[in-house]
Parts: sequence; C-alpha cells; structure tokens
Amino acid sequence: MNRSSSIVRKTRNGEYMAFADLAADKTQGVDYAFLVVDRASTVAIVAPHGGCIEFGTSQLANAVAGEDFSLYLFEGLKPKRPHRELHIPSEYFDEEQCVQLVTKAQLAIGMHGRADREDPETIWLGGLGKELRDAIAVALEASGFKAITSGHRLPGEHKNNICNRGIGRAGVQLELPKTLRDALVANAERRALFSGAVRKAVLEHLGKPGNA
Repeated sequence: MNRSSSIVRKTRNGEYMAFADLAADKTQGVDYAFLVVDRASTVAIVAPHGGCIEFGTSQLANAVAGEDFSLYLFEGLKPKRPHRELHIPSEYFDEEQCVQLVTKAQLAIGMHGRADREDPETIWLGGLGKELRDAIAVALEASGFKAITSGHRLPGEHKNNICNRGIGRAGVQLELPKTLRDALVANAERRALFSGAVRKAVLEHLGKPGNA
C-alpha cells in the first residue's frame, strides 16, 4: 500500500475508525498481531484491544474461551505505546477475521480494559444481550467480584459494537479496570474464578451445562 497517498480516518480522540486505516499506518508483525481460533462454537470470545493495548485482556479472553469457545485476539506488540495508537473503538472494529468469526457465532463476548480512575475493582458490563449481561454480573458477584450493569460510561449498546454482531445481534461487553486485570494475570487461581463465573453464566444461558 502507498501509505503517503492513503487517507487515514481517525476519531476526534485520534483513534482509528476502521482496520484499513490502522493497517495503512502500522505493520503486522511489528506493531500488531492476530490470534484466531475457530472452534465452530456458538460463542466467540473477542479481545479487540489485546496484547499491550489493554494489558490482560488477551489472557482473560483466552481463559474464558477455554478449549471450546472460539477466540479472537488483536494484540499490540509494543509496550508503553499510547493507548489510542492501536485502538479502534468497538463500534468501528471491522477487521475481517474478527467479523467472520463473530458473525457466524450465536453470540460474542467482548473483553476490554478500562482505566481505574476512582474505581480499581468493579467490572462494568454492557452490550445488547441484557439477560446474559445480568447473569454474568450475578455469577461474578457470587465469585467475589464487583460488577455493575448500568450507571457507567461504557454501555456497549451500539448495534455495530463487535460484541453485538453475532447471529443474535446481542452480546456482552466486559470492561475491567487495570488494577483488577493486573491482579488476575498475576493470580492463576483468581483468574480461574473469573473465567469460570463468566463461562458458567454463558453456558447456562445457552442451556448447555457442559461444553458449547
């Protein structure tokens, strides 16, 4: 691609508005990489800001996916790079492999990271799949985590949000604060509690107590 002649679209915050815009500026294998695991599952677990973009989301998405849910990771490869440099907002995330995986699954779960600000513990849940969203919140609370489903600034309800692009058009978005993400990455036992709670709610929602 002739980068000098391409027009790259960005939001007012300097974030890319499409994957083609990011790819025109950045280099695969140097700046970013993908992991795509298609398990032909009814569930796709997606971390569109993985690796060094929102640290910990790749590890948590992988834990929730387990051996049966499909998995997609878009990962930043360079530590300490400004967040916006590889961040495509979820309603604009249109990378082809991700879209293909999500649109053939019944539902998608988006794994994201947020800044701590005044709350380093609470998981913010959103998405158009409100019944499952609420069930995941209940399961997380029962496992010792703090979770809320409303009253926060990241509701994940845009119809083009990647979590809402499964066949059912209603997925769930989890936003974890940095302190909690760091703690879960460092503690395998607590990470298993987190992933087990999410998986339990998803499987019960699907009416499948075992594998998806």
